[in-house]
Amino acid sequence: MRLALDGSATTRFQKPPLNPVFTFIVGATVLFNGANTEKFSGGKLASDGALLAGVLTTMPVHDFHMHLEFRTPYMPLARGQGRGNSGVYIQQRYEVQILDSFGLAGANNECGGLYQQTAPDVNMCLPPLAWQTYDIWFTAARFAADGKTKVASARITVLHNGVPIHSQREITAKTGGGKAEGPKDFPINLQDHGNPVTFRNIWLVNGEGHHMVAEIAPLPCPALRRAGWRHRFRYWSAGQ
Repeated sequence: MRLALDGSATTRFQKPPLNPVFTFIVGATVLFNGANTEKFSGGKLASDGALLAGVLTTMPVHDFHMHLEFRTPYMPLARGQGRGNSGVYIQQRYEVQILDSFGLAGANNECGGLYQQTAPDVNMCLPPLAWQTYDIWFTAARFAADGKTKVASARITVLHNGVPIHSQREITAKTGGGKAEGPKDFPINLQDHGNPVTFRNIWLVNGEGHHMVAEIAPLPCPALRRAGWRHRFRYWSAGQ
């Protein structure tokens, strides 16, 4: 697939939006720009200045848009889940898988999958050692006043290298070994699975105004339209 091979659909180096379209405009929090790791618990840097996997954000998350860039290592002798394995564990409950899945079918335990729950709509994984992007829009599950009864499941939209792989997807339960669902918010875990996966250019905007993509110029219009997205006033939207 040409988009995956040459990176033409990438959102690499994208900066936080100055005027994000959210219900609550609170601005972007830069979590990591290469300067320090103070926004992460247990943060350590690789020799090239990238952030190593195995960290938690110092703040819990609820509804947000997050941008991050990741790189999987070259592990030619490894196979399956032992090949560039990491993940973005939202609220330590819901994992968007990171894996060297270049050229694979795109299963629910491969790169871009909601781990062991939902496969990505398309496998947009680049080869190992290439920097890749996730743009994630997340709305937390809602619970009744008793704190036990779930009244609405969490929802997620994910762009992988600029292409929608989940559009307002319902997350029906926690994934894998994640924490049990509940009303309490928890941090994001950039999972350490024993492989040297690294991260850079991580920022987050809080707020629920769900699934608006603000001025991402390189996005492939046909791919977005096929996924049911609409364009209006310079914005792509998967919402109503």
